[in-house]
Amino acid sequence: MTSSSPVLRRWLLQFLLLLGVLVLAGLLGTWYVLRKPNVRPSAYGPAYLFIGTGTDYGAVLDSLRKYELLRNPATFEWLAERRGYPAQVKPGRYLLTPDLDNMALLDLLLRGDQDTVAFQLDAFKYKPQLARQVARQLETDSVELRRLLQNNALLRRRYRLDTTTVLTMFLPGPYRLVWNTSAQEFLDSAAAVHRRFWTRQRRQRADSLRLSPTQVHVLASIVQRETAMKEDKPLIAGVYLNRLRRGMRLQADPTLLWAIGNFGVKRVLNRDKLVDSPYNTYKHKGLPPGPITSANRQSLDAVLQPARHEYLFFCARPGGSGYSDFAETFAEHKRNARKYQRWLDSLGVKR
Repeated sequence: MTSSSPVLRRWLLQFLLLLGVLVLAGLLGTWYVLRKPNVRPSAYGPAYLFIGTGTDYGAVLDSLRKYELLRNPATFEWLAERRGYPAQVKPGRYLLTPDLDNMALLDLLLRGDQDTVAFQLDAFKYKPQLARQVARQLETDSVELRRLLQNNALLRRRYRLDTTTVLTMFLPGPYRLVWNTSAQEFLDSAAAVHRRFWTRQRRQRADSLRLSPTQVHVLASIVQRETAMKEDKPLIAGVYLNRLRRGMRLQADPTLLWAIGNFGVKRVLNRDKLVDSPYNTYKHKGLPPGPITSANRQSLDAVLQPARHEYLFFCARPGGSGYSDFAETFAEHKRNARKYQRWLDSLGVKR
């Protein structure tokens, strides 16, 4: 019995060592699966996982492998199945940082904690242009968005607008939305931005001009098409407001270009002024029925804070500076207009 004690002790020690190695290996394996960073660094900037609406777990795995987003997809898959992720896939745009381990990545995906998309909405003239812009940035269905923009009943009930005036709801500028924003959600977000713009102070300014917010947008859209020069916008807004107060036709060339469907025209001809359209402000008094572009904040504030003057006319200044020459009388305006026409002639511009 005594002679076997050293053998038993050696056996017991070896067993304990083996058990320790197995436990350590298990701990290391668990750490490797759960806590070892598993997102592959990208040399091209932040890495994103896009999960479309209706996407299943198999498609998520396909994306992870196809774009080589993970160092070891197998460990992610092993843990994902044990945490029940295959039945809980949430759509979105997920930012994958190199420090993410499988546990943290699955926490992100299970919560649906997606990264938002920051983008700039540029000015646009037509609804399809808006739909294309949004669809380039978000998952939003452009066809569905265009359908909603043509739904008069919806627009009146939800936004108190119609298919002609709905473009007044969209303010060019920065937006931040989740990638899987639906068409309806995008419209609601745009409406919220619009409401925030129309503060009590701005509404009071519009009231003092005897204009509704929609009318301010329509006039601002004309001002925006007339000039890109910040200094001239309040002056041009003042001209149009003076004409409206006196019951004069606006005679705004940009509305003619909208009516004929050609914004590339450099020289408006007399025959253009004969076009049969409610947007022809040479024929019809007052504002056109809707905006001719999505007016930005600068143009809107130019209408709300117009320059005070007696000008009734303006035309582009020769030389292509982008500025305009203003006049109180038609005779003075004709002189300014002839100067500009001679400059166009010198360039050989016929249209």
